Amino acid sequence: MSMMPPEHAFPGYSREEKRKRIFAIAAASSGNLVEWFDFYIYAFCAIYFAPAFFPASDPTAQLLNTAGVFAAGFLMRPIGGWLFGRIADRRGRKTAMLIAVVMMCGGSLVIACLPTYSSIGGWAPFLLLIARLLQGLSVGGEYGTTATYMSEVALRGRRGFFSSFQYVTLIGGQLAAVLVVILLQQVLDESQLRQWGWRIPFFIGAVGALVAMILRRTLHETSTAESRGTRTAGQITELLQRHRAAFLTVLGYTAGGSLIFYTFTTYMQKYLVNSAGLSIRTASGVMTVCLFIYMCMQPLFGALSDRIGRRTSMLLFGALGTAATVPVFAGLQRFDSPYAQGALILVALTIVSLYTSISGIVKAELFPPDIRALGVGLSYAIANAIFGGSAEYVALALKSVGHEGAFYWYVTGMMTVVFLVSLRLPKRATYLRHDH
Repeated sequence: MSMMPPEHAFPGYSREEKRKRIFAIAAASSGNLVEWFDFYIYAFCAIYFAPAFFPASDPTAQLLNTAGVFAAGFLMRPIGGWLFGRIADRRGRKTAMLIAVVMMCGGSLVIACLPTYSSIGGWAPFLLLIARLLQGLSVGGEYGTTATYMSEVALRGRRGFFSSFQYVTLIGGQLAAVLVVILLQQVLDESQLRQWGWRIPFFIGAVGALVAMILRRTLHETSTAESRGTRTAGQITELLQRHRAAFLTVLGYTAGGSLIFYTFTTYMQKYLVNSAGLSIRTASGVMTVCLFIYMCMQPLFGALSDRIGRRTSMLLFGALGTAATVPVFAGLQRFDSPYAQGALILVALTIVSLYTSISGIVKAELFPPDIRALGVGLSYAIANAIFGGSAEYVALALKSVGHEGAFYWYVTGMMTVVFLVSLRLPKRATYLRHDH
């Protein structure tokens, strides 16, 4: 908090206006938390429900199948980014966020009630895939609209700090998913978790989504009638013709950012079990602590970006990520202490925080209001689907053919791309500087 600028640096805001904007950040964030809890609970429960939908004798093959469905959900993100970006730019950010959270609720409810392979045969994995595609569509729209809304409602001069709460709640969704799994591990034995216990978190997610919908109905709209009414509002042709450079820049650094984020969050639990030799319970405990500390880092790094600039933060992220990825993975296999392994994961997540804390705002500052949600959402969704969604699948596939180390160099190469692309970022915000 000491990195935040003094109060007199924000003229034009009354005390009531500040209060309303901070409440809006909290309300939007709560919905974001539920969305990501629903999406990530799949990854953390996969170890338990994989045999129910993909009967095979090899545990790695089962996880590979569930990771494939997880990746398929990401493939819907570009469609969601386009659809909800267009809705947000033409009908309002609030409308898009409400539709997204209702859609996520439906996907979670379907998975919670889904019969297994032994009951309906091949229909089980097929319906699981459909539910994940629905959730992928929802999350594809959630990111862009929430990032846009939070960047627009945040106080000028503190946009990095306040926008960082998007990833506070995104990571909080992951953390909540891990905590629910750990709680179930304490009250249910492994056979109960594999038979029916894994369904409980999906029911919790569905109920949480309904609560988030109620909270989001209280939000005020940040887009103006003028921006929504322009001919170019939400038009993909406008985005690709007049703002192609910004679009490609976001694609470039989001590719590496998404890959390393999912590598050290959702995939890391499986890596600790399958490659580093930890038990499922120990790995869950390590990741719980790491995710909590990582979540708390976000406002600090967001406030730092308000001081040093988004471009500097992104350049540091690319350079440090390139240098540290292979050594961190080597250390995770070399050390057999969960404390040492947890410390290494935190080193990686500290570096990732340079990106995740400003992920939304650094994109929003590159696009004008009439195509901002589309520009943020679509560029993020495409890169995230290709590189973030495939992270687990690529890692497990390389492991299955005996070349696990190649994955570490793949991540390193993409971080080099992040550094090079970040050189294209402007030193000061192109747009959003004087908005609202």
